[in-house]
Amino acid sequence: MPDGAHTFLFMDLVGFTALTAERGDDSAAEVALRLYAQVRRLLPAHRGQEIKTIGDAMMIRCEDPRRAVDLGVSISEQIGEASGFPPVRIGVHTGSAVSRGGDWYGNAVNVAARLCSAAGGGEVLVSDAAREAAGAPAHICFGARRLHWLKNVPEPVPARVAARSERPAPRRPLSKLARRVRRPAAGISMRYSEVTG
Repeated sequence: MPDGAHTFLFMDLVGFTALTAERGDDSAAEVALRLYAQVRRLLPAHRGQEIKTIGDAMMIRCEDPRRAVDLGVSISEQIGEASGFPPVRIGVHTGSAVSRGGDWYGNAVNVAARLCSAAGGGEVLVSDAAREAAGAPAHICFGARRLHWLKNVPEPVPARVAARSERPAPRRPLSKLARRVRRPAAGISMRYSEVTG
């Protein structure tokens, strides 16, 4: 990761405004608080630092870009419709930023927030800058590279959707397959000899 670069993750709930209008302020606030509680349980394992929350959105900083991408995928997997929440959307970007008074400012913050807004429900949208800084995690796969024109960002940002890689089914060694084939043949031969003897 370049000197002075930081990785930020933004997440929010898709349709939170509509949820607030439908269920009321108190119910919507409870949904947001439950969301925060679940995300906070994931932060220590990924060395994530909660910076702030705004409505249903949360801003997180990670020292390690790879952990940031993994955190985004973990949030997407564990929090969503299956947990009683609307789908989450997540943006991750690595770039320049500065800390002032406990908050962070800079291009990396702005782009991560805009990528979050551009992501679809359940998506983790990772910029190429964050992907390159993260290396090539074996357990994460990335979709097709797409250019995103983000609000108030002068140049298009290349990004990809990240997801957990599916583990291939374990393959049985050929020696074990051979033993499995030979055993029935021996059994049939023995039964035949018993009948004919």
